[in-house]
Amino acid sequence: MGFGSQRKSRKQQLQMKTKKKGSSKVKELSHSPCSADTRLQDCVLILYQYIQVYATDSRFNVTVPVPVPVPVPVPVCSTWQAVSRSDPLWHRLTTVIWGRTQRMHASWREEYVYRHQTAQNFRAGRSFYHTLHFDPASVDNPDGLTCRCLTLSDTHLACGFADGTVRLFDLSTRQLVGTFYPHHHDRLGRFSRAVSGIVITDPRIIFATLDGDIHVAIIDGEPLARTAHLGNVVNDGALVDFTGCGRWWVGLYAGVPGRALHVWDGNTEELAYVNTNLTDPEAVRGWYTLTELIETIGRVRVTGQESAVACTSLRYMVVDLRNPEFPLHDRESRRGLKVTSLDTNSEAFIMVDNRGLAIVRRVDTLEEVCRFNTRQGNVNVMGCMNLGYALMCAAGVVRVWEIEHGQHLYSLNQNIEEVNAMVADDRHVAAAGSDTRIHLWDFGAQ
Repeated sequence: MGFGSQRKSRKQQLQMKTKKKGSSKVKELSHSPCSADTRLQDCVLILYQYIQVYATDSRFNVTVPVPVPVPVPVPVCSTWQAVSRSDPLWHRLTTVIWGRTQRMHASWREEYVYRHQTAQNFRAGRSFYHTLHFDPASVDNPDGLTCRCLTLSDTHLACGFADGTVRLFDLSTRQLVGTFYPHHHDRLGRFSRAVSGIVITDPRIIFATLDGDIHVAIIDGEPLARTAHLGNVVNDGALVDFTGCGRWWVGLYAGVPGRALHVWDGNTEELAYVNTNLTDPEAVRGWYTLTELIETIGRVRVTGQESAVACTSLRYMVVDLRNPEFPLHDRESRRGLKVTSLDTNSEAFIMVDNRGLAIVRRVDTLEEVCRFNTRQGNVNVMGCMNLGYALMCAAGVVRVWEIEHGQHLYSLNQNIEEVNAMVADDRHVAAAGSDTRIHLWDFGAQ
């Protein structure tokens, strides 16, 4: 992530590899989401490198007329014009800057322009606000109106409720398109079936409940989900948080010493690792989560580097999911942490301490990227982040900071009361209010 406070010169920060193209070489930039100005520098540099290749290698023959959406010298030479029409070039730019490996538009040039405009909207605070609706009359248990967790994909928002139900909304229409339920079995407490976390890996939706069960459903399939893993509360404790990515599922437990972190292979659905004492001091409170609504004990989030960050109010740790037995980092917090402030993006994470100080760090080295004061030391803070921005909700107000320098940008206009969950990606922000409403902000280019 190209963060200005840690940046030397732009040339020094860009970690370059060389790829041979005939007799010429094109330098590849490391994935580094950053500010708009820095992104433009990246683009011009890559364009210049491509010009060198196109000018010396006759194998490149591009015929699609596409304008360049970045400042270039005018008039431009024919070689520059040819380069600007290359869809592979826009593919590389989009991957380097936003980490996109799959496009949602007809061409990579269109994908790049869309992502760039959306990022500008996010920085300027231009968004459309909506509330999402479902029929409350279909809910038998009042707990079914309490949303506990949210997950975004490119196309859907999944909401997990305290009665074990997962509701799926289509982001383009903002309509409810699916409702999924776990299998019923003996309940170990009022909230034992409450959803702990959700993973979307199209076409599957995976969700876990506090009793340790993990369920798998098909997005366009039957409402009753398949149980992929049957929990054992007596041996493991309560599954207080659950997350994952395409390859891995990660669960954070509290209640039994030495069994805080569970890692599954998402492809085989087999348990791959159980260990750590991260939540041992919270063991007793872990049992209370099955019967009472208490403060969040711990949180776990995954990054784009196949690693996970987990925390309690006293400590945080980073593990490599490919080798979780040896944590990459394990640190105590002298000031204490606001657990619900933890979130990650592809290569960094953010946490807020009990004095309201937020710090963004790189996952691999713990290098500090930026810090800022939320001025919310005495209240609960719900946080989330994407590639370029951090959002913190306190007392019903959502505030936005950029995470290159830690500059406060704006507050969202809507006061949403207290929130139970919040999530963000590069286009959407969603929050579940304590008043049962689900709020959605869309920053996408229109």
